Amino acid sequence: MLLAMVKGLSFPLENPVLIFSLILFIILFAPIILNYFKVPHLIGLIIAGAIVGPNGLNLLARDGSIVLFGTVGLLYIMFLAGLEIDMADFKKNSRKSILFGMFTFTIPMVLGTLAGLYLLKFSVLTSVLLASMFASHTLVAYPIISQFGITRNRAVGVAVGGTMITDTLALLVLAVVVGMTKGEITRAFWIELSISVTVFILAVIFLVPIIGRWFFKRFSDKVSQYIFVLGIVFISAFAAELAGIEAIIGAFLAGLALNRLVPHTSPLMNRIEFVGNALFIPFFLMGVGMLIDFRVLFTNLDTIFVALVMTVVATVSKYLAAYLTQKSLGFTKDERRIIFGLSNAQAAATLAAILVGYNIILGETETGAPIRLLSDSILNGTILMILVTCTIASFVAQKGAQNIARETAPSETVTKENNKERMLIPISHPDTIEELVNLAVTMKTDPSKGELYGLNVISAESFNPEEERKAKKLLKRASTTAAATDNKLNKLLRYDLNVVNGITNVVKEQKISDIFMGLHRKSSITDSLLGSVTEGLLSKCLATIFIYRFVQPLSTIKRHIVIVPPDAEKETGFPFWITRMWMLSKNTGEKLVFFGNEATLAVIKGVHKKYPVPADFKVFQDFDDFLALTKEVGNDDGLVVIMSRKNAVSYHNVMSRIPKYLTKYFENQNFIMVYPRQHGFHEVCLNDFGNPTQLDFVSENLQRFDGLVDSITRLLKN
Repeated sequence: MLLAMVKGLSFPLENPVLIFSLILFIILFAPIILNYFKVPHLIGLIIAGAIVGPNGLNLLARDGSIVLFGTVGLLYIMFLAGLEIDMADFKKNSRKSILFGMFTFTIPMVLGTLAGLYLLKFSVLTSVLLASMFASHTLVAYPIISQFGITRNRAVGVAVGGTMITDTLALLVLAVVVGMTKGEITRAFWIELSISVTVFILAVIFLVPIIGRWFFKRFSDKVSQYIFVLGIVFISAFAAELAGIEAIIGAFLAGLALNRLVPHTSPLMNRIEFVGNALFIPFFLMGVGMLIDFRVLFTNLDTIFVALVMTVVATVSKYLAAYLTQKSLGFTKDERRIIFGLSNAQAAATLAAILVGYNIILGETETGAPIRLLSDSILNGTILMILVTCTIASFVAQKGAQNIARETAPSETVTKENNKERMLIPISHPDTIEELVNLAVTMKTDPSKGELYGLNVISAESFNPEEERKAKKLLKRASTTAAATDNKLNKLLRYDLNVVNGITNVVKEQKISDIFMGLHRKSSITDSLLGSVTEGLLSKCLATIFIYRFVQPLSTIKRHIVIVPPDAEKETGFPFWITRMWMLSKNTGEKLVFFGNEATLAVIKGVHKKYPVPADFKVFQDFDDFLALTKEVGNDDGLVVIMSRKNAVSYHNVMSRIPKYLTKYFENQNFIMVYPRQHGFHEVCLNDFGNPTQLDFVSENLQRFDGLVDSITRLLKN
């Protein structure tokens, strides 16, 4: 019977179950097989599409389903490009990024247009569109840079910022060219296009964040949030078409608009990337491959000539842009390699442009064949150009990254096993689990090396099987939440005399660096605001403790108001909590607004000068007048209050009343009370750590934050 079914198969396949199964196996195995030949993942799927498509073995037809999923994948690529841009890095290197962005856009546009007109003999519109493909680029080599741990290098920041500029300008050129093919080029056309595009861009940039913040504050269901994001992407894409520009620009702008609402460390971001990379984007790449006829590469000299010209122009123009940027900014040769490696690869935006141009029909020949804006030879030549540029980019970026990593590597190992970042989350209430885990993940300085621990303590005296079952259920939920962000949470179930002893003993045994707790819930009138557990930990354990009360998701916060007491910079734990604040801003894109006296703010400003994040600084002299801050805090602002333990350097009498103030006068705001690590931390909680000096310990523990601790250490010494 099976043999009969095989004999009865006709090609291209028509059975939807068989078609989908074949596509899934191609997505699975094509990159694995071609990886042995050092062929990039992206190229592997395109080649696979060409092999099984109508111009290859004809196993699959490029029918409506392929086109539909391919369109979704195309929009998904552009959406991810906007979503993954680090806005803080862009602002930090804005002037340098603008310079590189203009170089890497203008030079390819000029050389590409001239090559199209005089070498390839194309029309003006085709030449300009071809040049815009050279101007755009994709950060294919970024994972290589990340592997070497130099993503904070200035050259990387400049390249990423320049990518945002040149890709946006290239897509606008694409929009203008497409608009010009649809009608006469008149004054009315330019006015109408300018007005419609301006209205569309303003609507997406300003309305989408407002709608998104409203939705995320009211709906926490993971599926609903993902569907909402997709809905925003496609409605923005459709609105772009109504405005007279391409849908991919709408998807790109939707990514920029949602950038701050979807933190890079969030579970939602993980789901967006997973679904796109596993399904939609591979469909798009295979669909592009089905358009290609590789036989023309061996039978049509024109295609080979077009591919050669395109590859040479794209590579030379990007190298010139990187070279001029190096000379203008005084960068090193290896930093030039980084910029060139990140900007030379032609992939996502190039594929988007070629597909749009290929689908524009200008007319028909005498035989009825369509006359396309971008011909078959350009389509096939583009694939070769992508293959060559991605290969060159990968090798050059790797060379530069290796050299920079070797030069900046510390003389001694600074990531000793005992000094690893370890965060403990005591778990007792189910409705605080997700936000506590998300806060800890957001504040991690090293996502790949830091460890998370979830702890539930059961009293040995009042133990019963039902309590153990509930504890295990809570720990499993916490582990699932962490897994959604690609982080492993170590589940700890402990039996001890009481909760304080249980947590303190775990801190010693696991060498915990930070504790993240939810705000205590009063169970009686005589109960304290912080609760006996928190007060016990503050007296017995000198690790950094974060006490978090949330009323809305972390991703919907616009600003974090950080209240810093006088002399906070003199405490042992200052470098540790300030680093957490830096990571909070960097991973969410939210602004930090520091309130403190002039001396304390001067130290923080010194850190900010070297490592900028979105931040403002306001002098706040009278710590006794804490309630004056009610005028400064908005509805979507979060409070971070730097506290101190009694008898510590920065302790102030008003701190005993701050928990009451926060719960009474800031009931509509998220707040975090931070109790910094104190002198004696090693002996009290980490007695197996050895006894390094304070600054040596800080340096070893925070070195992976790319030198931020060095800046802090120098300021502390001064």
